[in-house]
Amino acid sequence: MIRHKNIWIAGLTLGLITSCQQYSAPKVYNAPQAINQSRDADNSVELARQALSSSRAFEIVESLTVEVGPRLPGTDKDIVAVDWAMEKLWKMGFDRVYKESVQVPAWSRGLAKASIIAPYEQPLVITALGGSVATPDQGIQAPIVRFESLAELEIASVGRIKGKIVFIDHKTERHITGKGYGESVGGRSKGAIVAAQKGALAIIIRSIGTDSDRMAHTGMMRYDENVTKIPAAAMSNPDADLINAMLTRSNNVVLSLNMSPENQGIATSYNVIAEVRGSSKPNEIVLIGAHLDSWDEGTGALDDGAGVAIVTAAAKLIQDLPERPARTIRVVLFAAEELGLIGAKAYAEQHKDEMELHYVAAESDFGAGKIYQIDFNVHPSVFEKVKFEHSAMIRNGVALGTNEASGGPDVSILPALGVPVASLRQDGNDYFDYHHTPNDTLDKIDPKSLAQNVAAYAQFAYMMAQSELDLRPVNKTGLEE
Repeated sequence: MIRHKNIWIAGLTLGLITSCQQYSAPKVYNAPQAINQSRDADNSVELARQALSSSRAFEIVESLTVEVGPRLPGTDKDIVAVDWAMEKLWKMGFDRVYKESVQVPAWSRGLAKASIIAPYEQPLVITALGGSVATPDQGIQAPIVRFESLAELEIASVGRIKGKIVFIDHKTERHITGKGYGESVGGRSKGAIVAAQKGALAIIIRSIGTDSDRMAHTGMMRYDENVTKIPAAAMSNPDADLINAMLTRSNNVVLSLNMSPENQGIATSYNVIAEVRGSSKPNEIVLIGAHLDSWDEGTGALDDGAGVAIVTAAAKLIQDLPERPARTIRVVLFAAEELGLIGAKAYAEQHKDEMELHYVAAESDFGAGKIYQIDFNVHPSVFEKVKFEHSAMIRNGVALGTNEASGGPDVSILPALGVPVASLRQDGNDYFDYHHTPNDTLDKIDPKSLAQNVAAYAQFAYMMAQSELDLRPVNKTGLEE
């Protein structure tokens, strides 16, 4: 029996060396445990092999984008997406498929037009920000006042802004982690409140995107019920450049803005859930999630059809193993992530009595770029052991990273409830070229990269389902992605 242990450790150590990553393995204290770990490691490698040779994930996202398309929460297409997901998961043979209702705000985009009317007449490409109110029927015509960022707007005088249209010109920097989005998105989410407090008639922002296409990026914005609601829009990056060029020639650039979005009250949507029931610890849950909704400009392929496909295909691979995993694998397709993690908050409330049974959670919501690293948020005393359990992921190009994960947007609320999480980090260099635009379509997805994601999620979910480690307590302070 000691021979079995030594063979397993030697083989895994050799694999780590050939993967060019040094790592000191923890001790394995008994031969039966070593045999079980060896079998789990073998299954992990086999799951990756099957994922990399499968087109299932691409077929799923193709089905979603072709048969449903854009699925804005609170619309008829949102319910079509829910029905699609229920049927798809049921036909795939998951042990349990069900849905849980979520109340969401309903909003219609309407039309959005803008143009410069002085000093040089030029049309602009814009889109309404999610939740925006409409302009008056006759539109708004007013001079632009430009700010580099939300922070600059916040310290500006009322006299500089009153009666004008605020223009926030914060460029989003390209980065593998997408961190530029976090640095610029405040202008979209909070800009209308700050601008209205200082007497602005409307706000228009440079799109939160890294592309140079003449397409505007939408996204959710916020109002304060105690502050006047003003229309809010985003313009394409080339149009923001155009306005800057005009501002070098004149300090009186006048914009005409006409928008007709409409808030339509409250609607019912659903979190859609599927489970692979665990064999020996069925009440304990490994959650892998994505969000089913999308904005209405593109077909929601990258955001987040890819995530839906990745976690669903990964769970199906685990379901088809000869032996079921110890813990239950729960796939959660969250509702209304785009409107402010509404489905995730509903899930946390509806499952508050079983949060202690959630062993670990992760979410795929960053497109379909290759996963280059996995980070965790587990108790520091077991962090190195958790990394060791996931060593087979190195073969799939996934580095073993830090203990500073938040898990993904919807899942990020779970650490505060005591749930360990992981972040499977995707290459996001080009993600914000397409994010929230008409360009978010199926052709932007590379099937090979998508399959690599499925392999990583299948390995992660399976090894977590089999782990004997106690991952709690976790850092509850809200680590940032």
